[in-house]
Amino acid sequence: MVVLAASICTKGGKAVISRQFRDMTRARIESLLASFPKLIPTNTQHTTVETADVRFVYQPLEDLYILLITNKTSNILLDIDTLHLFARVVSDMCRTADEREILGKAFEILGAFDEIVSMGYREQVNLMQVRSVLEMESHEEKIQEIIARNKEAEAKEELKRRAKQLEMQRREQQRRAAGTGGGGSNYLGGGVSGYSPVPRFDVPDPTPSRINTSSPAPSTTRAPAFKGSGMKLGSKKTKQAELLDALGGDVLASPAISLDTSAPPTPSVTSSPAAPASSERGSVPEVEAESIHIAVKEQIALSLLRDGGVQSMELKGDMNLLITDSDLAHVKIHLGQSSSDFGNNLQFKQHPNVAKFSPGKERVIALKDPSRSFPVGQSLAVLKWRYTGTDESNVPLSINCWPTPSNDGTCEVSIEYELENENVILYDVVISIPLPDGSYPTVSSHSGEWSLDPSSHSIAWKIPLVSAEDDKSGSLVFNVGGDDTGAFFPVDVSFVAKGSLAGVDVASVTKTSGENISTFSVDSLLTVDEYSVV
Repeated sequence: MVVLAASICTKGGKAVISRQFRDMTRARIESLLASFPKLIPTNTQHTTVETADVRFVYQPLEDLYILLITNKTSNILLDIDTLHLFARVVSDMCRTADEREILGKAFEILGAFDEIVSMGYREQVNLMQVRSVLEMESHEEKIQEIIARNKEAEAKEELKRRAKQLEMQRREQQRRAAGTGGGGSNYLGGGVSGYSPVPRFDVPDPTPSRINTSSPAPSTTRAPAFKGSGMKLGSKKTKQAELLDALGGDVLASPAISLDTSAPPTPSVTSSPAAPASSERGSVPEVEAESIHIAVKEQIALSLLRDGGVQSMELKGDMNLLITDSDLAHVKIHLGQSSSDFGNNLQFKQHPNVAKFSPGKERVIALKDPSRSFPVGQSLAVLKWRYTGTDESNVPLSINCWPTPSNDGTCEVSIEYELENENVILYDVVISIPLPDGSYPTVSSHSGEWSLDPSSHSIAWKIPLVSAEDDKSGSLVFNVGGDDTGAFFPVDVSFVAKGSLAGVDVASVTKTSGENISTFSVDSLLTVDEYSVV
């Protein structure tokens, strides 16, 4: 579609405002608008008329017409949708759609027209986004302004307190000097001889030329006692009210969001649940290491398609062996049969001193030379594996995000998860859904906990534990302003899991002589490198 111009004219064809998106002279526009009312057929509900060169797509706006001038090859359905957006923008900006009101708001209306159509082509925007661009307001900027004002007021209060403290010290020194001088006069005869007492030290200037904001030097005189706790900027309620005004009422309407006004100046928006542990393990329970300790670590990078299917998937894993008892250094590690769907798609790579797996036989990790032993007290990477593919059956956690636009400019978003691989138990699951600019959600139902992340303007959905026995699936439903379904992607997922996604597990450990070893420990951990729905 190519929009040549967007105009608002009277019933007689007089232009009120007009914005040309292609090179057109003023005379040409005025001529087209003047001929437009004559082309409108009577007793018809059609909203388009054509001439030999252009097409008019119009809509009545009280006593005026709002219309688009397009070429005849333009998509009529897209033109009508664009016209409706133009009409909503004008109605949103003007209290009444009369000529005087539109002329008074002409600059803002033309700016909005430029946000909707650029170089004759429609931009992918909605009313909420156009309004946000025109207002050009930033919640973060408001917060920083409040912080700056608070710091400035704090500095002024500190200066006043220091000045008052210095003034009280000066008065104390004058009082002590006056007491000492009075005693000298009595000793010399009370002033009968006409001599005046000589002060023992200089009295400081009553008006100090400069106030030093650093701590004053210690004095031999006793400093006066001050009551109170020092500088105060006002009650916590006042400061919180300012932050609430800056962030907007809709942002903090949720009970899961709180503002800590007792902290230092930088405000923080946090959720009620505690943040996961910062270590790599997160909340995964520790495994007590035995004399033979086997650590299995896997890392997944996965990109899911929003309509279903896998765009890309890569799984990397390695197995490390740590033996602390020299009597158990001659061992073989027997791997169990994999219960996952990876099958023969896993690519294994052994340590150069470890014998390779025999095709069709049990997978055993043992040294090529049976007479040698594994190193003692040193962790050795004995096995690595890798998988790449797009098989959806290998996905550990499926995510279904379903935005549904409403007719009132809002969107209902339903998102759900389900554990697909029962070999793993997921801990500290965080699903982050981006939000449209300038809009904040109203959550109607949810499992787990949720909070807002102001830095990325997203909603973070947190589930502490996902396992086959408990909380295998869950859902979150919220409403938010905006009707662009693409604004809610990509959805990012993070978690730490216990178990092997590829199903690499230790069935038994035996000595090279064949004696079975019953005491050994296995620690399997799965971490996320990248996990998103695009």
